[in-house]
This record gives sequence, structure tokens and C-alpha cells, in this order.
Amino acid sequence: MADNSSSGAEPYSDLSPDRILDAVDACGYPTSGSLLALNSYENRVYQIGLESSAEMPEFIVAKFYRPGRWDDETILEEHEFTLQLAAEDIPVIAPLADAQQQTLHHYQGYRFALFPRRGGRAPELDDPEHLRQLGRFLGRIHALGNGRRFAHRPRLTPQRFGREALDYLLENHFIPDEVLHNYRLAAEDMLAQIENSWEALIPLRELRLHGDCHPGNILWTDRGPHFVDLDDCLSGPAIQDLWMLLSGDRDQMSLQMQSIMEGYRMFFDFDPTELQLIEPLRGLRMLHYSAWLARRWRDPAFPRAFPWFNSPRYWEEQLYSLREQRERLAMPTVELY
Repeated sequence: MADNSSSGAEPYSDLSPDRILDAVDACGYPTSGSLLALNSYENRVYQIGLESSAEMPEFIVAKFYRPGRWDDETILEEHEFTLQLAAEDIPVIAPLADAQQQTLHHYQGYRFALFPRRGGRAPELDDPEHLRQLGRFLGRIHALGNGRRFAHRPRLTPQRFGREALDYLLENHFIPDEVLHNYRLAAEDMLAQIENSWEALIPLRELRLHGDCHPGNILWTDRGPHFVDLDDCLSGPAIQDLWMLLSGDRDQMSLQMQSIMEGYRMFFDFDPTELQLIEPLRGLRMLHYSAWLARRWRDPAFPRAFPWFNSPRYWEEQLYSLREQRERLAMPTVELY
């Protein structure tokens, strides 16, 4: 596994429309010349129009992987997991295989995969029935994910998603001097609390997970949900795929989790002690997100898309959020009734 993509200044500088279309053509999908960039920053994702044909869909989606982020084995392990889920009629968007059953393609220095185009809307997370349906499918994902282990994908740990994130921000001087001391103290204090909570639950059962199961990666249709973008799939505790579906105060989140569990436990068991990791995972995500933006800041797409990042106001707000999160870590956790 590799993730060295923070070093390249412009990783997609020569990924021209012609090169994108030529790459798709080379896979046996004759393009019409239609190309639409979709909302993605870590990778580059495009909706590609295809020539009219009874054998071909009208559109296809091409994902060009960020150079240097993952090695081929790590990407292929994501594809394998997604295809296993799809084979069990779990609604995920799986990569398309060519005649040689290859899902990862190479073209002029770029690696890419092709996917069917699927639409949908955001799930209604205040609807208990939506939560129960999501719980059923996540239970099925985790039941399959528990059947074997990743060999190349990362593990979710406080070290990788917390300590390494903070170290990157400090070592690369992103945090302004006027908040640096207080930010470091707040982050290190929060991480110490997170590590204590994590260690108290060891041994944790680790599964193959979606890994980034926020509402933006779930599309809802009249037939129910489907899950997209397993680019961040990893090994970790089941709660990682559940906590981002919760919102509001503790009582509201407890009711939401109860609805999720009504569906989830039909297919897989859940250890309620993992509920103690909801706030630690929220804290890790805060640090990891800031470090993700920092690692990608030399990619010109990021200053355009996130102009508020790396301003004094951003870091002041982050300092406030870290202090607030330290308080949340000391509060009673979500409960199942």
C-alpha cells in the first residue's frame, strides 16, 4: 500500500479531455465526445457519453485515480470487495470488467476504472424507515466484510487517522503561530482521550468496511439506497460505517441508532460497547480532514474548491471545535434501548 500523493504539485495537469476520451475508447467503449466533470477532488471522475448503440449504455462514469495515492494491489482489493458485495445483490456501484475480467486500466501514466452511471437523491435520515433500510444493507455489508480480511487496505487506528494527521499539520507549518500552541495542546489532549477510549475496548473486532459512509456516499431511489465510492474502504470497527448517519443531541442520536439497529441486527450482530467510539471517531475525522486538505493543497483544484481552508479564521474555528470535542468525549455516549 502507498499514499504518497501529497508530493506532486499538479497530479492531473496533463489529464486533458482528449486523453480521458481516448482512455475510455481504448477500453472498448466508443465515446461520443460528451464529457462532464463530476464532483470529486481526491480522484477525477467524469460522466462520459457513448455513441448510440443497442449494446452500449448512454453514459458511463470514469474514475481516474490520484497518482501515487494507492498501489495497484490496494485499488484492486477495493474492486474485489465491491464486486463481492454486488454479487450478493447488495446495492453498491461496482467497477465494470473488460473481456479479460480486468477492472483497473492503465493509459499514458494514469490508472482508471469504469462504472455504470446511477442516479439518486440523498437519504432522509430523519425518517426511521430510511434508517432501518440503511441498517439492513449495512448489516449485510458487514456480514460479508467479516468473512475475510484486507491484505493491502489501511486500518482505522488513532495513530494513522489522528497522530499522523496532527504530525503532518505541525511538520509542514500549516497552523498559524498565533493559534499554534493552543491548537497543539487541544489536539494532543483530545488524542490522549481518544487513545484511552480506544485501548479500553481492545480487542476490537475489525471488519472490511465501506469506510466513508456519510450521506453524500448514499444515493436513494424508489427501490431504496445504493452505496457509492468505496475508495476509502478499510479495516476497522463496525461503528465507523454507522456513526456518520447520526445527528443531533444524544437522545436524538440514540433514537436514530435504535432504528438502524432494527435493520442491522437482522443480518449481523453489533457490539454495543462500540458506541463509546462515536465521539472518538468524530474527533479523529476532524484532524484527518484538516490534514487531507493540507496534503492536497498543492493540487490547484483544492484552493479553488476550499478557499476558506488555511486562513487564520479556519484554524481559530478548528481550535474551538477541538476544545468542544474534548468536552463531548467526557459526556455519556449514545445508548440502545
